[in-house]
Amino acid sequence: MTTIEFKKQDGVAIIALNRPDVFNSFNREMALALVAALDDCEYDPNVRCIVLTGNGKAFCAGQDLNEAIDPNNGITFDVILNEHYNPIIRRIRNIEKPIIAAVNGVAAGAGANIAFACDFTVASKKASFTQAFSKIGLVPDSGGTFFLPRLVGMQRATALMMLSDKLSAEEAESIGLIYKAVDADDLNTFVAELAERLANMPNKALGMTKRLINAGLNNNLDEQLDFEGRLQIEAGDSADYKEGVNAFLEKRKPIFNGK
Repeated sequence: MTTIEFKKQDGVAIIALNRPDVFNSFNREMALALVAALDDCEYDPNVRCIVLTGNGKAFCAGQDLNEAIDPNNGITFDVILNEHYNPIIRRIRNIEKPIIAAVNGVAAGAGANIAFACDFTVASKKASFTQAFSKIGLVPDSGGTFFLPRLVGMQRATALMMLSDKLSAEEAESIGLIYKAVDADDLNTFVAELAERLANMPNKALGMTKRLINAGLNNNLDEQLDFEGRLQIEAGDSADYKEGVNAFLEKRKPIFNGK
């Protein structure tokens, strides 16, 4: 059994974590397979949207601790972070295509923070989120200390990370931590419709929007205004912009090609 399932259809790539017997917790094989799948999506011009989900009852329970503490073949935290999680988070944020986390069950530790790093996080109402790190004497990783305060504010982020309380999908939506909480039976349909919608949008502009969002996390206002201006000029020269304007004037549905 492969540690991920990877398929592409109609401009959408679906990556499913596939270690359901251990709640899709990460081992080295699965982490490297996810990095490779994300790289494939980045460079495939036919992929216009990416969906990341988990098989079985869980989205991802974080690190497989059996691998980390194995006295003979254990992997150090240095390797786990610098070769596994940090490359995954960097790819999620730097791939200029929309990425949807479809959270079908528990998302814990690094699994939760990978979901929060995505552009859209849609969760089943049966799903839950927990930082989990403090329960075993660790600190949050996989970008948790970067994204959580920006998503929900310092006080709530501190509580989530220090107390490691479990948060329902509906609670996560109510505080702005995720995009949507939907009924479990509707998750796949909702995500498929969202992915299809994004895949048919002007992908070049969506990618530049993601670049601007990333920059805005650190830029001051003047820097961000200048960056917006540069990218707006670039967008205005695109084929998608011309198609969008022509479709508007001709009162028809635009057909964007991401160029």
